[in-house]
Amino acid sequence: MMAGVTTADDFSSELTLVVNGAAHRLRLDHRTTLLDALREHLGLTGTKKGCDHGQCGACTVLLGGPAGGVAGRRRVNSCLLLAVMAREAEITTIEGLAAPDGGLHPLQAAFVEHDALQCGYCTPGQICSAAAMLGEAAAGWPSAASASLIPETPEIPATPRAGPVTLDGAEIRERMSGNLCRCGAYVNIVAAITDVAREAL
Repeated sequence: MMAGVTTADDFSSELTLVVNGAAHRLRLDHRTTLLDALREHLGLTGTKKGCDHGQCGACTVLLGGPAGGVAGRRRVNSCLLLAVMAREAEITTIEGLAAPDGGLHPLQAAFVEHDALQCGYCTPGQICSAAAMLGEAAAGWPSAASASLIPETPEIPATPRAGPVTLDGAEIRERMSGNLCRCGAYVNIVAAITDVAREAL
């Protein structure tokens, strides 16, 4: 090969993405985002492309954790993550939250029951983010709205609080602040998540 000449293979790699429990072998340009891999290469269009800058949350998916459960998974903006960076992780999209028999995830059912959407474009990202948020709260992860995590009794040494965080309206709004709804369905979104949080925590 001549010096200074590059080939297409210098810009692409073969990789396996594990999405919703299924392994997919793909050859992708190194610059392909996880969002574009999901939508354009795997046909999983539930994950939405909104701002493409990580500011709206419409592209939120879950990474990590065992297949079939949400515990231990973290939420990521798939528009900011290169697909090659996700090749070692289990990826769950909105399509993967539903039960194998087609039954709705509790959050999906609650969004329908509470009419927590209008156009629905942001809804997949909202639901994926809420699913991860429930796991974060159950693990005791604080947010900016959380009460002090240090016991106030002087006779007990200061240690982080164990156990789940109480997901009241302020906690839910703070923890979901990375997901925008241009239709303004926030009141019903909080109500839907509150109902599921009561059962989950």
